Amino acid sequence: MTEEMIHLAYDPEFDFRDLPKVSLHDHLDGGLRPQTIIDLAAEGGHELPATDAEALGEWFRESADSGSLPRYLETFDHTLAVMQTRDALIRVAREFVEDLAADGVIYGEVRYAPEQHLREGLSLDDVVDAVQEGLDQACETLNNEGHPIQVGQLLSAMRQADRGLEIAQLALRHRGRGVVGFDIAGPEDGFPPSRMKDAFDLLAENLFPATVHAGEAAGLDSIKDAILVGRATRLGHGVRVAEDIEIEFGGVDDDGETLDQDTGLVSLGPVANWVRERGIPLEICPSSNLQTGATAGFGEGIESHPIDLLVQTGFNVTISPDNRLMSGTGLSDEFELLVEAFDYDLEDLLDLTLNAAEAAFVPLEMRELLVEYINDYYADLLDEDDDEDDDEDYEEI
Repeated sequence: MTEEMIHLAYDPEFDFRDLPKVSLHDHLDGGLRPQTIIDLAAEGGHELPATDAEALGEWFRESADSGSLPRYLETFDHTLAVMQTRDALIRVAREFVEDLAADGVIYGEVRYAPEQHLREGLSLDDVVDAVQEGLDQACETLNNEGHPIQVGQLLSAMRQADRGLEIAQLALRHRGRGVVGFDIAGPEDGFPPSRMKDAFDLLAENLFPATVHAGEAAGLDSIKDAILVGRATRLGHGVRVAEDIEIEFGGVDDDGETLDQDTGLVSLGPVANWVRERGIPLEICPSSNLQTGATAGFGEGIESHPIDLLVQTGFNVTISPDNRLMSGTGLSDEFELLVEAFDYDLEDLLDLTLNAAEAAFVPLEMRELLVEYINDYYADLLDEDDDEDDDEDYEEI
């Protein structure tokens, strides 16, 4: 472990929240504040499993920490129940951006399924407009206060429903007015992207980007379908692409030399090779993957998560929190988790952040500004570390 890694993992003065971040996989209905749920539930007469904010937050985390994606998704029954009015959506969206900013996020994409917010009479367009109003309110305030931040909407269509085309049309109507991309969410296994082929065809005809949940609850076939049918420009999670990677220890390399037992020869199957060679970004959410069992096939605990394998073998890896409430996490927490588990240093975190910035669904000019801002911040931070190392060397002399 280098001195810089020790600084990151154990220096009490280092705050991961200070690092500028880009969050690409962040669910609006998975990121509410517990107190907000309590307030909105009281207004709407919805019964909750707890009425104390701390206890309610703990209930969400425990319910989600089951290793089962279906049970994980059940926690959304309560968040969705309190997100059925215009005022509620505005508040939730506004607070969501505030929480992003507190996490160090300078660009984020928030995803949710408009079709799940119609119980109290809102139309699909009403839902999108309300969320955008909340996002705009928070972004304007934060930018005026000196925290640069921009947040775009990703509209999700639920896999088990038959409204994919309708949501794709909705996304296109709000193109240029806050909506930056399309997504499909919900139970992955048994509901492949090909069920929404008409939606993906329409989006492709209109050159509108899509990210597809794939490689989380289902494996390589789901990823392949997301690429071929969904024309996915990013993969939501995508972590199970690692199932298409083989490592042979003690094998023979391309030059005919026998490798020792500590050296592995990596080979990629067709799906993994396609994803890597085309640089398709993976929206990996480490804590969430552990909770839902997405990485159970690789072992238990963060140390067995294949993210480091994907990083080391050249995949385009980005990091996101997925559902901040259910996982009790933020992007800063995910960074710290990776530092502690895999000894990542500042340059590793920089690479992951730049990957996300370059994969954002915004115009090239905006991506270049994000990259410049992030590089400048890290350059100053790395210079500080170099200066500290020089001082220590001088003292030793």
